Amino acid sequence: MAYLKVKPTPVTVITGYLGAGKTTLLNRILTHKHGKKVAVIVNEFGEIGIDAQLVIDTDEEILEMNNGCICCTVRGDLIRIVNSLMQKRDKFDYLVIETTGLADPAPVIQSFFVDEVMRSHAELDAVVTVVDAKHICHHWDSNEAQEQIAFADVVLINKIDLVSQPQLQELEKRVREINAFAKLYHTQNCNLNIEGILGVKAFDLKNALSIDSNFLEEDAHEHDRSISSVAIAQTGIVDSDKLTNWLNQLTQTQGQNIFRLKGILNVDSEDRRFVFQGIHMLLDGRPGRPWKPGESRKNELVFIGRNLDENQLKQEFRNCLA
Repeated sequence: MAYLKVKPTPVTVITGYLGAGKTTLLNRILTHKHGKKVAVIVNEFGEIGIDAQLVIDTDEEILEMNNGCICCTVRGDLIRIVNSLMQKRDKFDYLVIETTGLADPAPVIQSFFVDEVMRSHAELDAVVTVVDAKHICHHWDSNEAQEQIAFADVVLINKIDLVSQPQLQELEKRVREINAFAKLYHTQNCNLNIEGILGVKAFDLKNALSIDSNFLEEDAHEHDRSISSVAIAQTGIVDSDKLTNWLNQLTQTQGQNIFRLKGILNVDSEDRRFVFQGIHMLLDGRPGRPWKPGESRKNELVFIGRNLDENQLKQEFRNCLA
């Protein structure tokens, strides 16, 4: 495939541990009147894609990759999708990639240098890392969480309304111990000036190599093998009372092991989808968009955590059906 000689497309990579607020930030980018035509690639750790369904309705092209870390099993898909996008350059002028919360940014960055088309036609503008001020303390020992902060050009310490000022100051100190150079913002609901995220020209390959001299090598990445995902796809009507009781019990007994919980459900045959998200012991649920005419009212849930019992979770959810 021959490509016209055009200016490389700027790319922003959004990363951050599970539940930090990456999709919230992505929605802010898509609704902001910045004059850019944005293409989006969303990657998830699990068989069912929830995040792409949580992105607000837009005219932008949203492409989804499932069932793996963007930097490992589906990196080939990332390169393939970017190559395909380059054939439709007239439809967008900016690319945003939202990685799974379990992604190490280093191999994502690597993709922009190991593939000829990506190297020639895409330019990494910045790695933006969202940090959950409330829950990052549970994940400081995670290699992924530390790598996400280390490789960031821009850091958003998000959910500052959920922590005290002394806690925020201590968190900023710890972030600075990992990354002393990134631009740092304090945010609530990822609310900040978009000009601080897009078109900042902050990525520096020399800086990335100074963090990890091996990051351009193929095998420089490992995962915590105790972390997995459980996907549930089930037809039927969910009883709201049974669902509430189950989720409350689940978060009380297994909350520390459940890093992220997302779901889109058909509750009580309501006209709107019920959308809920959870982080450890915190749950938030509310009506989503209306079900579309002819749309299959399928219940979809994804759990990401440590030592999850897949069979038990699936059976307990089935018990919530009317």
